[in-house]
Amino acid sequence: MSIDKVRAFFAAYGRERDILEFDVSSATVELAAIAVGVEPARIAKTLSFKVGEGCALIVTAGDAKIDNAKFKAFFKTKAKMLTPDEVVDFTGHAVGGVCPFALPEDGQVEVYTDVSLRRFDTVFPAAGSGNSAIELTCDELFRFSNSKGWIDVCKGWQDQA
Repeated sequence: MSIDKVRAFFAAYGRERDILEFDVSSATVELAAIAVGVEPARIAKTLSFKVGEGCALIVTAGDAKIDNAKFKAFFKTKAKMLTPDEVVDFTGHAVGGVCPFALPEDGQVEVYTDVSLRRFDTVFPAAGSGNSAIELTCDELFRFSNSKGWIDVCKGWQDQA
């Protein structure tokens, strides 16, 4: 199970007990915000895109949307989300629990963190299942996800800041 892989991943940092598991679904930003008890913007959603032969995971604030022009300028390709089957194939996580942790080490997945998250002290990414999350600072999220960098490929969130 994907959450077990994420729990083992965080055990290496002594943080496995920080994973929150809910009796209700947290598979969407709105459901996760209710489960955690925070505004939706503080949910760190992980979006999966096909880039070349691999995939890029972009972790964004819950209220951010991908800006196609910014995406294309950065990645040099059109934004094309993965199918649910491709998400599992590339990441090992199912849609609703996709997170930037415990990913295959085959080099096909690169993680990026969007600047839309930086306005928060802590955020809540999923932890490998559709009913889990973990509270992390933005620096922890960046480090634990082995992010390639902070990027600016989203829109819509500045109005909420």
